[in-house]
Amino acid sequence: MFLWFVVGSVVAVVLVFDSPSMDVRLVALGAVLPVAEALVGGPWLLHTPILGVVGLAVVMLVARGHRLVQRRWLGVPIGLLGHQVLDGTWADTRVFWWPATGFDALGGSRVPEFGRGAGGLLLEAGGLLLGAWAWRRYRLADPDRRSALLRTGRLNAAEIT
Repeated sequence: MFLWFVVGSVVAVVLVFDSPSMDVRLVALGAVLPVAEALVGGPWLLHTPILGVVGLAVVMLVARGHRLVQRRWLGVPIGLLGHQVLDGTWADTRVFWWPATGFDALGGSRVPEFGRGAGGLLLEAGGLLLGAWAWRRYRLADPDRRSALLRTGRLNAAEIT
């Protein structure tokens, strides 16, 4: 389950922030990182908002005084938080409020992304439809735009004339 998280997070970030310095490749990375917890018996920290918030703080502190670097790397924690919204992680009280719900709340179960059955397929179809809309909206059929997106990670409405 990737399209729903990657496309959903990227489109949401572009529409909400419309920042020319935001690297949507890093948003996409942050959006799929929690899926990797399936390999370690998750959900673990990548499904908790605390990691996204700590990530935001770390980026702001490490790149203090370098606004463009901050804007670029904020994409990873924003993608993590976007994943949680699109995944409905907030509905799992034990994981969402970790560590307040106890340190044993994490792990030992399947990640929610792979436990939805047909619902997961519907979300992927929604990601595909949203991707088709974004493809047209941001004119990615144009090889120059596509190349610029892959090279710079920028995809914003301000560039559309």
